[in-house]
Amino acid sequence: MKKFYTLITTLCMLAVFGCVSLIPMAAAAADTGKKAILVVSFGTTYPETMKATIEAVESKMQKEFPEYEVRRAFTSRIIIKKLAERDGVKIDTEKEALARLQAEGFSEVIVQPLHISPGEEFDMVKAVVKQFEVSKAFDKIALGRPMLYYMGQSGKTDDYLATAKALELQYPKLKNKEAVVLMGHGGVHPGNSSYAAMQQRLQDAGYKNVYVYTVEGYPSLEGVIAKLKANKVQKVTLMPFMLVAGDHATNDMAGDEKDSAKNVLLAEGFKVDTYLHGMGENANIQEIYVQHTKDAIDELNNPKAKKH
Repeated sequence: MKKFYTLITTLCMLAVFGCVSLIPMAAAAADTGKKAILVVSFGTTYPETMKATIEAVESKMQKEFPEYEVRRAFTSRIIIKKLAERDGVKIDTEKEALARLQAEGFSEVIVQPLHISPGEEFDMVKAVVKQFEVSKAFDKIALGRPMLYYMGQSGKTDDYLATAKALELQYPKLKNKEAVVLMGHGGVHPGNSSYAAMQQRLQDAGYKNVYVYTVEGYPSLEGVIAKLKANKVQKVTLMPFMLVAGDHATNDMAGDEKDSAKNVLLAEGFKVDTYLHGMGENANIQEIYVQHTKDAIDELNNPKAKKH
């Protein structure tokens, strides 16, 4: 019996001291001073495009925020799989990247999406960030906003106007009866309304010869063609309203198939030029993402700031 009580006493002491020893370890993990910016995009399988867009934004982030380590994640599982099988390149999902940062002892993380609209992909990232926030995996974690989010209401910045002005850097010098047509992705998510809002913002800001359509939503190319004809436009320059010039830009916009935007417009009697560069190559667009990251950091360090 004495041996039994001795054993119980020993186990209790081990449990107590074991628990106590974990407390300073947990505190240290939450206050390591290690900070990271996780740049999350849909991704691309085009190496040169990735370098010119995603990597360019990441490089600008690293230069702007030297105290942070910049990491990468993609939300497209299809692209992640293809890169792994084709090139042997492993890209983390947003959840894997955050888990890795947690395991490596980072205490502050800013997640900055490179998505255009607050659509399905942004919702997915937002939900994962919320999980890590609730579990207190990091001492601090914040989510930046996509390119199109605020519209100047309640004292917030106008992301739509900022984007409209940023795009001026890549427009050709338009003559009379010429226009730019921007191709967005679109979809069934309510966030798809950002594209129609962008079209309205362009018009309100005086960009009368710039039009927006989406591959998989509204506004449609047919609707834009009707406007072009009504305004007697004769020549169109097609541009991706996307971070990268990938499959959609190469095929749906500028491809040789009969139903590509280029060939549809040609069949309607327009002269057509194509601009095969993603918005991620635009230095002004890159600055928008940098600013959104700054805003996220400011909100993180200002408890009174309104969260997204």
